[in-house]
Amino acid sequence: MTELPPNLTWTRAAPPDATGPGPWIEIAFGEGDDGDTPVYLRETSAPATVVTTTRRKWDTFARGVRAGEFDHFVERAR
Repeated sequence: MTELPPNLTWTRAAPPDATGPGPWIEIAFGEGDDGDTPVYLRETSAPATVVTTTRRKWDTFARGVRAGEFDHFVERAR
């Protein structure tokens, strides 16, 4: 397993009024501002399991979410 930087600031993706341990997804951005800067994702119920991607891939994913490219997954989950 790759060693995580010690100074990561994790941001929880949860509704503002959410209470309790979740599970929620948390994201932390590595240092740097280019497309290869690491982005870390974890679930609050398993914080030792971290998925790493790049800022370029994360930004592409976020644009897809905003554009509705993944809405069909939400519809199936209802």
